[in-house]
Amino acid sequence: MLKIGITGNIGSGKTTISKIFEVLGIPVFYADDEAKKVMVNDEILIGAIKQTFGQESYFEDGSLNRKRISNIVFKSETELAKLNAIVHPAVFRAFDNWVPKFKNVPYVLKEAALLFESDSYKMCDKTIMVTAPLEMRIQRVMQRDGLSEAEVRSRDAKQFTEEKKLELADYAIKNDNSELVIPQVLALHELFIGSLVQ
Repeated sequence: MLKIGITGNIGSGKTTISKIFEVLGIPVFYADDEAKKVMVNDEILIGAIKQTFGQESYFEDGSLNRKRISNIVFKSETELAKLNAIVHPAVFRAFDNWVPKFKNVPYVLKEAALLFESDSYKMCDKTIMVTAPLEMRIQRVMQRDGLSEAEVRSRDAKQFTEEKKLELADYAIKNDNSELVIPQVLALHELFIGSLVQ
């Protein structure tokens, strides 16, 4: 079974593209969603977050104080690096535990915003980069999340540039309305299935 990583900068539409693969019967591991889960159910990780960012990082009911964590990490590269250094290994463990559940599929997808930044692409056989122009991505995120343009630009700046990711990726899907995405997804789907047959 192939493990395919899929990524894209903020607002690129990588989740939308991943949903198309799901329609084709391909299981998708959403690393960002999984990160949110492990931050409230992985005891080792919870302990590390409290130790690094303070006991008030969690509410009394055990839920994560997301606003507090966001305010800390999005204002400081150092603090963000600290958080990523604790969270990424927990997400890697979750992915390793998830993959064996799917024995009868040709490949699985790992959707991750920081696929290259976190080095988790090294756990994948191939990688896909979803691309779209910065201005288009900014508009999408502003509409979707209600963020200001400055906030979106700030978050985008924390990721590798599209150019750098394209150099690292094996394949690219354009999600900029210049061509239909479904045929692009189908072409890669056929390619991945075909590579297992040969």
